[in-house]
Amino acid sequence: MTVRTAIVIGGGVAGPVAAIALRRAGIDAAVYEAYPTTADGVGGSLAIAPNGLAALRAVGAEDAVLAVSRPMPGMVMAFGRRRMEIPALPGVPSLRLLWRADLHRALHERARAEGVRIEHGRRLVSVDEPGPGVVARFADGSTASADILVGADGVNSTVRTLIDPAAPGPLHTGLLGFESIADVEVPEHPGTIVYAFGRRGFYLYRRHPGGGTEWGANLPQDRPWSPAEARAVPAAEWLRVLAEVHAGDDPGAELIRATSPDRLQVLGSLKIMPSLPRWHRGRMALVGDAAHAPSNSSGQGASLAVESAVQLARCLRDLPGPGPAFEAYERLRRPRVERVAARASRINHAKAPGPVARALMPILMPLAMRTVMAPERAVGPEQRYVIDWAEPVGQAQP
Repeated sequence: MTVRTAIVIGGGVAGPVAAIALRRAGIDAAVYEAYPTTADGVGGSLAIAPNGLAALRAVGAEDAVLAVSRPMPGMVMAFGRRRMEIPALPGVPSLRLLWRADLHRALHERARAEGVRIEHGRRLVSVDEPGPGVVARFADGSTASADILVGADGVNSTVRTLIDPAAPGPLHTGLLGFESIADVEVPEHPGTIVYAFGRRGFYLYRRHPGGGTEWGANLPQDRPWSPAEARAVPAAEWLRVLAEVHAGDDPGAELIRATSPDRLQVLGSLKIMPSLPRWHRGRMALVGDAAHAPSNSSGQGASLAVESAVQLARCLRDLPGPGPAFEAYERLRRPRVERVAARASRINHAKAPGPVARALMPILMPLAMRTVMAPERAVGPEQRYVIDWAEPVGQAQP
């Protein structure tokens, strides 16, 4: 079966990129997004790693992301008063930092420029597979049909449950996420992110281009909180809790004191996806967080989503029909994303350490950063990875 048309469910990161890549592979793709509008003003910050930029470049979307992001070439690990600069990987571009809403907007604009149709307010409820295609049914009673359906609908994916009703859902990392901008400036270079291990919790910070300091914190929690539940707690109360956790941390305590409650973003529990038994069935397949969502500790969530979107389109372009294409896609992607997830899981344990680990961390972490966690060894294979879009699947590209 030659694939000529595709339905893409989800308009976040993976969805628009998948549609762009599919169009470049000769497949007419349309994106259906459940929410009625774009994500303007919603969501925190994220980074696109060098490998994510390379995947965007392969399908002509890199410039759109570069235009709304800023380079962050510097990285520092802080353990109390001890600071350790992490050397950049030679020969690769720096991380690009941006707000999630800006990334969504840039990718939507790029997708429309490529001829992709994006429809909002279309929440998927079921899929039929009559004969040689699929029919998607939406909550508003409308339908759409195509040769295949791609699930790019995030960690709470509907498509995942349609592919496998027994599939596991997302897991709680034990961390609750916050971001804000404090009305105080730190002395770091504007292109430097500081990852700080405080006495009782992890936080990060960097200078804000418009003045002040952007900061984020991961608060250990013993149970998952939905975003709605976490946001029901007054922001002033969360700031009080964060101030208690980071009391004595420098500059963490000052950053929290200098933050107005109306600027605090409560992101809810941070989630990850466990390894899925199935990424595809019939004419349906998963990309991005619907299939693999590593912890935010990896710094690779969005980049891996982009890679998978591009690789899926490449397999559909080169292989005869959805079955062989989906199998090749999973074979190419699963080992890589699961290695990244395993590394991020180890970092999460360091973010929420017990009392003994907290006491030893200032001694052990600098040693680890020079050995097993040295940048070239820990993230070199991740960040140097490049998908060769021009090379047919099945040849030298692993």
